[in-house]
Amino acid sequence: MIVTPLHRSAFAVSPAAMDAALQRFLQSTTAAPAAQEQGSQDGNTFTIALDVPGLARDQLTIELQDKTVRLSSVEGAPRSVQRAWKLPAAIDAAQSKAALENGVLTLTLVTHQ
Repeated sequence: MIVTPLHRSAFAVSPAAMDAALQRFLQSTTAAPAAQEQGSQDGNTFTIALDVPGLARDQLTIELQDKTVRLSSVEGAPRSVQRAWKLPAAIDAAQSKAALENGVLTLTLVTHQ
């Protein structure tokens, strides 16, 4: 076995960066399964259903910007959710809607054609 000595600079990582890396690792290995999502399209209406068990309506943030929709959980929520989808056309926020029922978030997104 060949052993190569490591220089001290190989471990020159700030404690904050190490803490952030540890948090990402712990969140990715939690016992909760990954959120399941389903999507469909009917003309200019896109429907996305995403499992978000344990999260209440006020613990989720939905942002619509041009062709992109972003979903994230607020700080302090019991679980972390971050997703983004890009649609082929701009989203009409006035006609789009979201519903949270029995741990399933359903986004109905209408696009401008």
